Amino acid sequence: MWNAFREGIFQILLWIQSYVGDWGMAIIVLTVLIRMLLWPLTAKQVKATYELQKVTPEIKKIQDKYADDKEKQQEELMKFYSEHKVNPFSSCLPMILQMPIFMALYQVLGPVSAKTAKAMSETALAKINLSAYLSLHNSTGSFFGIIPDISHSPAAVFKTGNYLELIPYVILVIIFGLSIWLPQAMMPGEKSQKMIGLYMAVFMLFVGWSAPAGVLLYWDISSILGIGQQQLTQNAVKRALGANEELVEEAIEEADEQSPKKKSSKKKK
Repeated sequence: MWNAFREGIFQILLWIQSYVGDWGMAIIVLTVLIRMLLWPLTAKQVKATYELQKVTPEIKKIQDKYADDKEKQQEELMKFYSEHKVNPFSSCLPMILQMPIFMALYQVLGPVSAKTAKAMSETALAKINLSAYLSLHNSTGSFFGIIPDISHSPAAVFKTGNYLELIPYVILVIIFGLSIWLPQAMMPGEKSQKMIGLYMAVFMLFVGWSAPAGVLLYWDISSILGIGQQQLTQNAVKRALGANEELVEEAIEEADEQSPKKKSSKKKK
């Protein structure tokens, strides 16, 4: 199942590359297509985050009230989530769905292990791995000359000692780290949660250093598009919440105007 999924990702990438004529551009097109498919889930993620932030004070009250009884605390929290139609895990769904694609791309674009190379023929490897495909066809996976080979990692380029060539790879790693931190910083929430996002971003810099440039390119473009989607959705949610608050205020004012006390006070005047 996993091998079929991985091969499917590579064949789609290969098909896109045959039209655009560049491996980096093929990854960008693939990223855009995936982001378009995930747009509805991204919108739900942002909305769920806002809804969760609105009820956070009530959640804390429940946590404090049943601090010594974790079982009762979980029971009351689940009841609260159900009553307020809040799903604390829905904000993680787009990320979870992207992880298999990220892992498949890592294997598709990364170096082939000695064990895999020994077990499979060069032709078979060329159907699931870019490095093997490029080797078989005596080609390079460049990105418009900016990145000489998207199958190479920043760490691998660093070992060659060609530091000028390393610059675009380093930029990809920096954007990779920022892409983890920035969405967290933009969302409403506590300072402690945003600090966790910062620590995670620093950790991901080390992960990105050993990742193939094509994987970093995919994640960076996906994150940039995701931030744009997040901003659009946030503005829409804010407008919707603002409109709802205005409707509530108008209803309260109307009810106040129609109340007997208000009417009697007007007659006395």
